[in-house]
Amino acid sequence: MAFELNGQPISIDRAYTAPDGTKYANLRDPAIRSALGVVEVPDPESYDQRFYRGVNNPKLLNDREESDEEGNPLYVKVYDPETESMVDSDERLVTRGLKSQWIAQVKQTAGSMLAQTDWMVIRKAERDVAIPEATQTFRAAVVAEADRLEAAIAGCADVEALIEVINSQAWPK
Repeated sequence: MAFELNGQPISIDRAYTAPDGTKYANLRDPAIRSALGVVEVPDPESYDQRFYRGVNNPKLLNDREESDEEGNPLYVKVYDPETESMVDSDERLVTRGLKSQWIAQVKQTAGSMLAQTDWMVIRKAERDVAIPEATQTFRAAVVAEADRLEAAIAGCADVEALIEVINSQAWPK
């Protein structure tokens, strides 16, 4: 539970000085809290900050090309040394949505997992030394899971579906 004093959140574990100058080491004693008017309030609703900006406020799912108030496209700004100012580039300004962010995360995870055995693939290519069967199976499973996740993420119609996909990750060990 949380606590408030005059409608403002207050920590009962910190020192408090009352308006009349009385100092309290903390406000853990219910009698002191009651005398000061500190009330217990329910904790705020929680939400997964990876997917939401607040309760029932999902983050952007798909990429969005940005535009100004009049609908004109916005472009990435770059520094022009000739004019010593920032100018528009040819690249559209795009806000990346959750799908793009999670697909990038999947690619990074798969890349990290495969990097551990890349030396075996290089050794096979350079010197024709066999890759152990267990390593081949592991690498195939990593690629399959990455492909499955990327396709599933791309197919999500809403944030709830994306959360289900992310929670279904089954990377090989």
